[in-house]
Amino acid sequence: MDLYFTRHGKTEWNLQRRFQGMKGDSPLLPSSYLEIAALGQHISNVPFECIYCSSAQRARTTAEEINKQLSRPVKIIPADELVEMGYGILEGQSIDEMLTKYPTELGNMRYHMDKYDPTPFNGETVSEMIERMTGFITQKVAEDKGPLLFVGHGSSMTAALQALIGKPESEYRSMGGLFNNSLTILETESVKPPYQLKCWNDASFLEKDASLDSLL
Repeated sequence: MDLYFTRHGKTEWNLQRRFQGMKGDSPLLPSSYLEIAALGQHISNVPFECIYCSSAQRARTTAEEINKQLSRPVKIIPADELVEMGYGILEGQSIDEMLTKYPTELGNMRYHMDKYDPTPFNGETVSEMIERMTGFITQKVAEDKGPLLFVGHGSSMTAALQALIGKPESEYRSMGGLFNNSLTILETESVKPPYQLKCWNDASFLEKDASLDSLL
């Protein structure tokens, strides 16, 4: 079974460099719709069984816009399990200001997730996030015949994909973070990971630089 993954389109808070997280959300930028359409056209002939997306509006809109480009549109199922990592009181705040206030914690979140401690701002732990993300994805591998498309977020999906291919927590950021509207493909013949990586963070079909902030 082939599993396709993408991060939602760029949002107003991405542009403003604000944390969105599990509960924070902001509208997609007008330019995002062109990039989402480009992704949809790139995978338009894949015979998806279903699209699963984060229940956050930015991900749901992205999934809906991708579906419009598919040769055979499919059902879209929103899921709370696919939401972004919870950043607690940081959500809605300036990334640059919070980096100054919590340099160690946010430095570890970006580069050393095995050392990340979100306690100071009541955030979600890495283990909590990985459990809900990978648990949901493996459940759908067990239930469906595929191929499947998952639409999610930068931090949570980056880490979950690394976990699914067998990387330890210390290496969840070793390949960098996912760009908005990029494409990653995993392959598996069994429900239980590790899965095989076929394509990572491909943005070659986008006309301009896909990276606004690939990690947050």
